[in-house]
Amino acid sequence: MSAMQAFYADHFVLPLPDGHRFPMAKYEMLRDQITAHLPSVRLQQAEPADDAALALVHDPAYIDAVRHGTLSAAQQREIGFPWSPGMNERARRSVGATVQACRVALSGEGVAANLAGGTHHAYADKGSGFCVFNDAAVAARLMQIERLRAGIDPPSRPLQVAIIDLDVHQGNGSARIFQNDPSVFTLSLHGARNFPFRKEPSDCDIDLPDGCTDAPYLAALEQGLTEVERRCEPGLVIYLAGADPHEGDRLGRLRLSDAGMAARDQRVFDWAWQRQLPVAMAMAGGYGHDIQTTVRVQLNTYRIAQAAWARWQGLPAR
Repeated sequence: MSAMQAFYADHFVLPLPDGHRFPMAKYEMLRDQITAHLPSVRLQQAEPADDAALALVHDPAYIDAVRHGTLSAAQQREIGFPWSPGMNERARRSVGATVQACRVALSGEGVAANLAGGTHHAYADKGSGFCVFNDAAVAARLMQIERLRAGIDPPSRPLQVAIIDLDVHQGNGSARIFQNDPSVFTLSLHGARNFPFRKEPSDCDIDLPDGCTDAPYLAALEQGLTEVERRCEPGLVIYLAGADPHEGDRLGRLRLSDAGMAARDQRVFDWAWQRQLPVAMAMAGGYGHDIQTTVRVQLNTYRIAQAAWARWQGLPAR
């Protein structure tokens, strides 16, 4: 391949009422910025995840309710979106983008990405917090299954996956799905007092105080990566690169600078490279007071990811 691959689904718009606080426009804005400033990133429209893939993680009755619009009013409130056919389609393609990124990363490319995803609040039987289906969970399970079927890994030792979740909100859905599962390690760095207010135990949770700045955050990240290495032997990293720890985020409550966010991303990719671990990246949350701030932070994450991809290929970063 001549370029890092990244998958998008922003052509499939989730219709939201006026004044809704979810910044749906950021996905198309990010794609436009990547096209303008990072032409060496190859953008491809994501394929939707089918029922069989979703059912590796999610309850079939829940999948059916999302498909056919039979979610209750309470279920829709917990997700935070009103049901529409677009919700089902977009959620499936968001999962599909992470699946495709994982396949590419594992194929020898080393790094690939989803321009959305990071829907870590979705449980097996319900959605929550703007998350319908859990893309990282489905992708992890599907990669394990595909490699077993291909004879790459023996049934006694399936692919181990590390989910490095640096969204500012705890990955409660992922934590619950993989509870007591040694084949998937969940690391979550998150605001201690932020959503979700009822946390689920991840394999490694690091709670951060309101106002946390660059130096203590990066020290906490180092602690978390040490725990991953001590307790897991991953063959794949799924990195949730949330923009919401940034100081300009209206929901994040932390105070990482642009430089701190860049150092965070660089450390994750350096850590993975040093261990020759392929990385599939999803963008997760970002709710800037100014949406342009979120897009700027995410674009910089893509610059760092593209340089990491180039290193895998033995190419100079561009």
